[in-house]
Amino acid sequence: MSKIKFYGSQTCSDCRRSRNVLDSHNIAYEYINIAEVDSAAEEIVRINNGMQSTPTIVFPDGSILVEPTDSELKEKIKTLAI
Repeated sequence: MSKIKFYGSQTCSDCRRSRNVLDSHNIAYEYINIAEVDSAAEEIVRINNGMQSTPTIVFPDGSILVEPTDSELKEKIKTLAI
């Protein structure tokens, strides 16, 4: 995987907040709306051991952040090779 995958929904305030963090740092990502993509909800349930938690953000290095705080997401951004 070469791009960040961001699983979220339009009604999720944490998703909007995390997307704003990524956008403000000009980080490219693939946004996957779990309400519109049939397999997406199943995928995040698999990733999160049975929980449908959003946002779930999967990074190219295989690491995953689930419902991250702004601070957690900013720390992760610092480790990305951009």
